[in-house]
Amino acid sequence: MLCLALTLGAGTTMAAKPAAEKKTVTTVFATDIHCDHCAQKIMNNIPSLGKGVKDVEVDVAAKEVSVTYDAAKNCDENIIRGLASLKVKAQPKKATAE
Repeated sequence: MLCLALTLGAGTTMAAKPAAEKKTVTTVFATDIHCDHCAQKIMNNIPSLGKGVKDVEVDVAAKEVSVTYDAAKNCDENIIRGLASLKVKAQPKKATAE
């Protein structure tokens, strides 16, 4: 009985806590990419951009990479380092919260 009471008490305590608010950010990076090979290199190595990445879009013509990520797990600086590991130079253009 005691174990059951503790389990039920812990369950209601956990349920009463408000869920941490997740903030999703989309940053557009100006890059030095110039061909489809560069775009494929980025798309094939998304884990190198860090944790929390939700979506990546590459626009070769505009030389831009848009990355949507969980701000609690990643930041622009980490993504820039990840792109640098792929030999892609990047600078953030703008960031928007969703």
